Amino acid sequence: MMRVSTPPTRFFALFDTAVGACGIAWGEAGICGLQLPEADAAQTRARMQQRFAGACEALPDQAVQAAVRHISAMLRGEPNEVDGLALDMRGVPDFHQRVYAVARAIPPGQTLTYGEVAARLGEPGAARAVGQALGRNPFAPVVPCHRVLAAGDKPGGFSASGGIRTKLRLLIIEGAMRGTPGLFD
Repeated sequence: MMRVSTPPTRFFALFDTAVGACGIAWGEAGICGLQLPEADAAQTRARMQQRFAGACEALPDQAVQAAVRHISAMLRGEPNEVDGLALDMRGVPDFHQRVYAVARAIPPGQTLTYGEVAARLGEPGAARAVGQALGRNPFAPVVPCHRVLAAGDKPGGFSASGGIRTKLRLLIIEGAMRGTPGLFD
């Protein structure tokens, strides 16, 4: 019996940005994940292969190329249109989707706290759950979890490689809250 292999349904590519080699994964329903830079391109590729097992590295189609241009501009601190990018949220819990929608509405250069995001969701006691959802964000930086801070405008955590340093770097690129006590102490 002849074995027929099915073609991959998800793809990924690396792309250079002002902060390093990022990754993007996509499928028929849109972008299914993004990856901020690891220590080098090889580690970013390895992370993409781990996160998107079975995805094939490929040249992006026109829609994904446009997304890459917008993300790259964002990471240079230039005006961009990442809020209109189609994200494949299948498999993302409903609460996380709601958190990500609030985060996507935060303009570049501005921030909210985890508590403020929870309040906007109508769940003022859910700051910790907001932080957990953002810690699992598969779409950074399009879902700009770096714009969400801990109470007192402290940086809080950041799950991307480089941790809080990466979060602060992204905020500096956007011109967020320079000189505000707490954030860049």
